[in-house]
Amino acid sequence: MRNNYRLFVLTGFFIASSVFSSQMLAAESGKQGFDYSDFADALKINVNDVGMVNYKKLKAEPEKLRAFITELRNLDRKDFDKWDDNAKIAFWLNAYNAMTLKAIIDNYPIKSSFFKSRIYPKNSIRQIAGVWDKINFKVMGQNLTLGHIEHKILRVKFDEPGVHMAMVCAAMGCPSLRNEPYTGDKLQEQLDDQAHRFLANHAKFKISRADDRIYLSPIFKWFAVDFIEKYGPKKSIGRHNKEESAVLNFIASYLDKVQKDYVLAGKFKIKYLKYDWSLNEQKTKN
Repeated sequence: MRNNYRLFVLTGFFIASSVFSSQMLAAESGKQGFDYSDFADALKINVNDVGMVNYKKLKAEPEKLRAFITELRNLDRKDFDKWDDNAKIAFWLNAYNAMTLKAIIDNYPIKSSFFKSRIYPKNSIRQIAGVWDKINFKVMGQNLTLGHIEHKILRVKFDEPGVHMAMVCAAMGCPSLRNEPYTGDKLQEQLDDQAHRFLANHAKFKISRADDRIYLSPIFKWFAVDFIEKYGPKKSIGRHNKEESAVLNFIASYLDKVQKDYVLAGKFKIKYLKYDWSLNEQKTKN
C-alpha cells in the first residue's frame, strides 16, 4: 500500500514537473522565438568561420535549409506577435539570410548575362533577375521578397541599424555570414560581434592618417539615414553632415581609444570604397 502511495506521489511529482517545464519552455519560446536547429545545421555544415559558403554542397544537400524555410512559412503570426523585438529582429535576419541562400542555390551555378557582366562579376547575385523584388518566399503564409524584408520590415519596424552588419546578400562586400543563427537572447552580442568583424576588414573600413581620409563601405552611404535616430550625436562631427556624423558615431563605438578619438575629431574626408559583388563562395576542390 505504502509502495503504491509512494509511486502515486512520485508519478504526480514528475507529471507536475513536466507540465511546469513545458510551460517554462513555451514562455521562453514566446519571448525568444522558435527552434532554429535546422537552420543552425545548414549554416554549420556549409558556412566556414570567415563566412564563406559552400554553395555546391548546399545545393546537393539542401534538406536542412528547405526544412527551415518551410518552418518560416508555417509559423503562426499569433505566436510571432508574442515575441519581444530582439526575437523578431533575429527571426527576420535569419529569414533574409536563409532566403538569400536559397535564391543562390536555386540558380547555381549562376548564369551570367552579357550586359550585366560588363558591370558585375559573372558569379554575382546581381546576375539573378528579380532576386530582390520579384522572387517571392512565403513567411507566415504571406508572399514576401527579400527587398520587402529589408526595406519594409527590418529598416522600418525596428530602430536597430546594426542589422546592416548582419544582412548578407551573398556578396563579398556584405558583412560575413555567421555560421550560427541569430537568436533573441544573444542578438545584441551577435550584432556587436558582426560590427567588430566588419570594421576589422580593411576592404570595408580603413583609417588613413597619411592623407587624412577614412575609407568606408558604401553600406554606410546607402543606409546612413538609418543610423541617425540611435547614433546621431548632439552636434555634427567636424564638417560632416548629420547622416555621416551618425555613421561615424556608430563606428567610433567599436574602435579603440586612439582610433575613436581620431574619428570623433572629424578632421578628415570620407571616401567610399568600391562594393565587391563577387559571390561569397568557398574555394573547393573539384
